[in-house]
Amino acid sequence: MSKIRYILLLLCSLFFVQCLWNESELEPSYLPLDDSEYPYADLPRLVIETVDFQQIRNKETEVPAYLQIYGKDLPESDVKYLTIKGRGNSSFEMTKYGYKLEFENKESLFGMPRNRDWALIAVHCDKSFLRNYISYRLAEQLGDEYAPRLRFVELYLNREYLGLYQLTETVKVGKFRVDIPKNDSSFLFERTTTESDKASFYSSFQHLFEIHSPQNANEASLSLLKDHIFAFENFIQTNDGLNFDSLQKWIDVTDFARFLLIQEFAKNQDGNRRSTYLTWQKDSVLKMGPVWDFDLTYGVHFRKEIPPSGWYIRNYGWNRFLFKNKAYQKKVREFWEDHHSTFESVLDTIDILYPKLQKVANNEYKRWPVLKEHSIWPFSKGYDSYTESVDSLKSWIVQRIEWMDQNL
Repeated sequence: MSKIRYILLLLCSLFFVQCLWNESELEPSYLPLDDSEYPYADLPRLVIETVDFQQIRNKETEVPAYLQIYGKDLPESDVKYLTIKGRGNSSFEMTKYGYKLEFENKESLFGMPRNRDWALIAVHCDKSFLRNYISYRLAEQLGDEYAPRLRFVELYLNREYLGLYQLTETVKVGKFRVDIPKNDSSFLFERTTTESDKASFYSSFQHLFEIHSPQNANEASLSLLKDHIFAFENFIQTNDGLNFDSLQKWIDVTDFARFLLIQEFAKNQDGNRRSTYLTWQKDSVLKMGPVWDFDLTYGVHFRKEIPPSGWYIRNYGWNRFLFKNKAYQKKVREFWEDHHSTFESVLDTIDILYPKLQKVANNEYKRWPVLKEHSIWPFSKGYDSYTESVDSLKSWIVQRIEWMDQNL
C-alpha cells in the first residue's frame, strides 16, 4: 500500500471513528478508540462497549456488549457480540477489577483455541504483571495436561482506558481445556471459600468444594463425588494411608507432586484454600489442577510480604497427611530434583518477557498510580520503577529455589 493511500485510509477511518463517538448504534460496525493519552504500547487493544453504555455493577448480571480488537493504528477484527460481567473474589472489590466475557459464538483469540468463555484478569496486585504467566507456563513445561493460555492486552471499556489486562482461558471442560468426559460421573470441581448457586458440599476436613462439571449436577452425581472425597479423607488419616501402593489407588502421585511443588515454589496464598481445581472420574484416581490464580504469590500478599523461606501449604489440609507417607515424600523430592532446571528456567522467562511490557507499564501506572503504594490494601510493597518490581520478583525466586533445595 502506498504511503498516500495509507494516509487517506487512516484519515477516513479517523473521521468515521469521530462520527461514532457522537452517535449511538444498536449494532455498530466499528468501535472508536482514542489513544491520544495512552499511546500504543506494542500490545493488542481490546475495545469493548456495552449496549447503551450500561455499567457493570456485579458478578451476576451479564451485560450485552460489543468487542473489537485493535492493532497499532486500525482494527484487526470485526465487531463481535458478547456479554460481560464482573469476576473475581477479593479482586472484584479492588478499584481495578476483572471481567468475564462470553461470546455469542466460539472465538479463537490471538491463536488460542476457539471457545465462548474468556476472562480478563486485572493483575492489580502484581506490579510485575508476570506471576500468572510464569506459573501457567511452568505447569505446562512440567507436563501438566492443561494450563490456561493467556495474552497481554490493553483494555478500553466504554471509551475509558482501563490499563493492562491478561486475556485468559477460563477453567472449564472442553477438548482444548480440561479434557474429561461430559457425563454425570466425571467431575471438574474446585476447593473454594465462596458459596454460589452451583452444587457444592463440605468435606470431613471442612473444605468447601464446588462442582463446575457436570453443570447443574444432580443429587446422584453430588453424592457420588461427596462420598468419594469423604472416603479419601478417611483413608489418608488411617495407617493404610502410609502404604504407598494403597495411596496410588486414590491419587495420581506425579500429578499431586507437581501441583504441590508449583504452589509451594510460588507460596501461593490461594493454593490451599480456594481457586484449587481437581478432577475425578469414577473408577479412576484424583488429579490436581489445572493451576489457577497466582496474583498473590512469589512474596506478594494482601497485608504483608511473604519471605522465600518456610513451607506454605505442605503442612495443611490433605498435604499434612500425605507427607506422613515416606514414599510420597520421596516422590515429591525426586520430582523437584528431576525438574530443577525447569523451575530455574522461570528466571529466563522473566528476562525474555518483561522488556516487552515496559511500554505498557508506563500506561498502566499513569492510569493506576500505585507502583510506589505499600500502605493501603491490597498493596504490601512499593517500587520506584517497573524494573525494580521485576528485579524484586527474580530475587525472591532465586532465594526460594535455594531454600527448597536445602529443605525438601
